[in-house]
Amino acid sequence: KGLHGWEKMSSTTTTLLFPSRRRYPTVEIRAETFNGSTHVPVPSDSTFLRALLFELRLLNDHVFVEHRDTCTRINHSSVYSVRTEGGDLWPVLAFRKSGLIYACLPLVEETLEPRPPLLTVSGLSQGLALLLGIVDYISPSQKNEAEMSAKIGQLRNLLIQACPLGTPLNTNIRSLNSSFDDIQEMPTDENQPAWRSNAYKGKPQVNVCITEKVKSMQYDKRDVVDLWQVYGAVNCKCDIEGSAPNVTLSLNLPTNGPPLQDIVVHHCVTSVDPAMLMSSSAKPLDDSVYSGPYKFPFVPPSDSFNLCYYTSQVPVPPILGSYQLIEEGSQLKITVNLKLHESIKNSFEYCEARIPFFNRGPIAQLEYKVSYGQLDLSREKSLLVWVLGQKFPKSLEVSLTGTVSFGTAGKEHPTDYVCTGNTAYVKLYFRIPDFTLTGCYVDQHSVQIFAPGKPKITASGELISSDYYIWNSKAPAPMVYKTLLD
Repeated sequence: KGLHGWEKMSSTTTTLLFPSRRRYPTVEIRAETFNGSTHVPVPSDSTFLRALLFELRLLNDHVFVEHRDTCTRINHSSVYSVRTEGGDLWPVLAFRKSGLIYACLPLVEETLEPRPPLLTVSGLSQGLALLLGIVDYISPSQKNEAEMSAKIGQLRNLLIQACPLGTPLNTNIRSLNSSFDDIQEMPTDENQPAWRSNAYKGKPQVNVCITEKVKSMQYDKRDVVDLWQVYGAVNCKCDIEGSAPNVTLSLNLPTNGPPLQDIVVHHCVTSVDPAMLMSSSAKPLDDSVYSGPYKFPFVPPSDSFNLCYYTSQVPVPPILGSYQLIEEGSQLKITVNLKLHESIKNSFEYCEARIPFFNRGPIAQLEYKVSYGQLDLSREKSLLVWVLGQKFPKSLEVSLTGTVSFGTAGKEHPTDYVCTGNTAYVKLYFRIPDFTLTGCYVDQHSVQIFAPGKPKITASGELISSDYYIWNSKAPAPMVYKTLLD
């Protein structure tokens, strides 16, 4: 994360092939913050190169140097401590491959005294992956000097994509090769933010997708409160010319729609109404809660990003269910009822209910009746999958009844320390395209782009289930809960 480069070796000389190494000031500041008094500044290129070669015994190898050559210090890894005038730089990741030395200095996000175990330094694996990506990119051209020279010339642009701010985002350097011409080596405009590394050229277009995930815990009991929550994310991809284009996007709610809460915005947002950020799901709703429109002015990154996250307290879950599992002798009797709320769009990409059976053997016998859809048995014979398809019937209600008996349990069958006895659940999986539970939407006509050309605006939404559980009402709830007070 701190730097990376490589040197070419021969029997008499060593040449720095990538002389202007990548330094990340933000990472160096973080290192100084983490390491405190133990921080060792990164020296100049030439100083670091000599220190590294000395440590690798490529300089003065005929001279015995105790701290380097003593038999009590045998290095079993590619991680070195490089001695400089300012102190020992550690951990320096370096290795030789086909006559080249590849090296980087990862960030250690903790104090360096005492030195932490290598396995706890996540930057080492990230740095190694990045260096191996460079090896994969460089190695095929090593026999062709002109081709290798051209690749080295492209590498700086590729590293801006692969590791823009010091954290590797894509270590497959070869896969980035086709798009390096679209990357600026340095911003041509001093107002261009660091997160806009690409210089887009073409017709302006903005794609916005609102993804809402709904979680639910349903018990079908008088003394237990059912819970559900919505989590939303607004993903944007803005292909707009200019070094720092300004975009304003508004999220809208239908009349009497539940307000958005716990809003967190991306760092590219330039300003926001404080009232928008004050709404918290930890507090009860009142008439003063900000209910939109929610305006976000921002300078978009070059790639896809999440403009904001939010939660919402919707009045009803999209699917209300009940599950009853009763043990009678060697058999289990199950009953599942599901009802789609009338306000929900009855058009699914997929919808299914999965009914697992823990701590039991394989299903040996199954008799069932479904009012709608199809029931399948998993290959392991420990899971029933009720496929409801893309629509509920006109009544918006479906049911499943059946009896299940089991064979002898084996190691391959699922176990669970929580779901013992009759404590069990049904888990729902579904996705509804072009729909949000809150009703939140982007008005395409309200998107403002202060850049040349008429942009193409595309907006969509989706609702996806996440941890959507319906617990057996004939068994104790498997978690601590508290009654909501008025």
